[in-house]
Amino acid sequence: MSTAFAIPVRVYYEDTDAGGVVYYANYLKFMERARTEWLRAIGFEQDHLSRELGVVFAVRTIVLDYLKPARFNDTLEVSVSMSRRGKASLTFAQTVSRTGETLCQGEVKIACVDSNSFAPRRIPDAMATQLEGLSKL
Repeated sequence: MSTAFAIPVRVYYEDTDAGGVVYYANYLKFMERARTEWLRAIGFEQDHLSRELGVVFAVRTIVLDYLKPARFNDTLEVSVSMSRRGKASLTFAQTVSRTGETLCQGEVKIACVDSNSFAPRRIPDAMATQLEGLSKL
């Protein structure tokens, strides 16, 4: 649906477990950072969305496949590509790779919710318009 976007992530000692590999939950943090930077790159800051438009995005569903381990001091690339857009949700395909080799891949669905009640809300018009423009690329 949209062009892929990626950020570099360095693996720090704090990201690893006792075996010296990236702790599985930290891949979720890496993917969250990439989605935040993707949103910023298309012109939206999460604090502005909450404060000015009254919406936040919450993870609804995640499916991940861990294929190979990342280790301390690796430089990773974390990619995000929007694969589906609903009226109140976005679905992303994401990968974490090292020098072109996929280490972890998954699908993340986020829901647009009211910043006060956390009830589902339609994606704001300004954002929907921007996302529609991306789908035509």
